Amino acid sequence: MRYQCEMTLRRAEGALVRVLGTTERRGFRPVAFEGDAREDGDRWSLRMTVEGDRAASALQGQLAKLYDCLSVEVSPCR
Repeated sequence: MRYQCEMTLRRAEGALVRVLGTTERRGFRPVAFEGDAREDGDRWSLRMTVEGDRAASALQGQLAKLYDCLSVEVSPCR
């Protein structure tokens, strides 16, 4: 199943690597990735599409635990 992840991240060294690593370790495969710096300059808006057989709540819970992740919302793709 495909899921859309909407995240706000701190602009910190290694933040994207931690997000991708957590995503893959939880059994999801990133298929699309899009991001942009916010106007305040210290945060990123990130949209990631992933595929996986596990529940979206498994991924959302793990991403929310990351220090650099300020907010995360995972929903099924349409």
